[in-house]
Amino acid sequence: MHLYRDELLRQHFPAPRECVKWVKHCFLTKHEADLPPKTSLHPQGTDFFNTMPCLLPPEAHRYGVKVVHRIAGATPSLGGTILLFDSAKGTLLAQFDSDRITTMRTGAVAALSAMTFRKSNALNYGFIGLGNTARATLLCLLDSEPTASHHVTLLKYKDQAERFIERFASWENVEFHVVESAENVVRSSDAVFSCLTDAESLLCPNEDCFHEGCTIIPVHTKGFQNCDLFFDSVFADDRAHVSGFRYFDRFHRFAEMGDVLRGKAQGRQSDTERILCYNIGIALHDIYFAHQLHQKLKEQAPIIDMGGTKPKFYI
Repeated sequence: MHLYRDELLRQHFPAPRECVKWVKHCFLTKHEADLPPKTSLHPQGTDFFNTMPCLLPPEAHRYGVKVVHRIAGATPSLGGTILLFDSAKGTLLAQFDSDRITTMRTGAVAALSAMTFRKSNALNYGFIGLGNTARATLLCLLDSEPTASHHVTLLKYKDQAERFIERFASWENVEFHVVESAENVVRSSDAVFSCLTDAESLLCPNEDCFHEGCTIIPVHTKGFQNCDLFFDSVFADDRAHVSGFRYFDRFHRFAEMGDVLRGKAQGRQSDTERILCYNIGIALHDIYFAHQLHQKLKEQAPIIDMGGTKPKFYI
């Protein structure tokens, strides 16, 4: 079994624009994969363990599972592991530290959602929550459209906005503006990314904040549940992941993102349509990233002896 720690992945991870291409490929081939809904167990309070299995399309001969957890008080509070198997032989091929894969595939999906569903010529983005997910999202946007001028509004929180701007100081195709409230972020942006891992209440309870043509992408699903009831269209990476939402039956129009990219469903219908994107996170992306990285890096990753094949035994 090959072991992939973050140091190796950091040195050889693909460019952000390549991550966007990978997640798009996954959406286009999702109908060929076997992707059960994730299971979520809660040992205490809001802590959780999510188990996310996926069998890649047949030609890959790969099965994988990601286990991700969030435990309050742990350092870090969020972490995870990916196991990659040869589905033709049943052998365990690799174990991955999943943090970088999760972050970059999440950012790539959010960026792809914005580029797919934003209104025409819309390059005014807003970010609420400025951690690694937000950084990955903006990296994917800037790297995918290097000749466009991006305008980004940030919600001020402690010193995070200043640190975020400093992180992108070397990028010449973006300018920043900092505001004091989530409502101001929404009002001034064509596409809004909420990258908060937890939101106890609605971030913009006033419906007047959401102007015609806006696209809202609550990366971790929190804070914009009121939009479920009056937005024109809702898109998601997987129906099963959102079908249990409180207002799912009241969505005005719903489709999976993969069906839109494949031309099986219509995306944005007009520049006045208000669109909500729920990208809950599907294991297909994680396992495809792990498969691609294993193909690229297996000669460099250390090997742990798992004992090879074992003879059948009887009790």
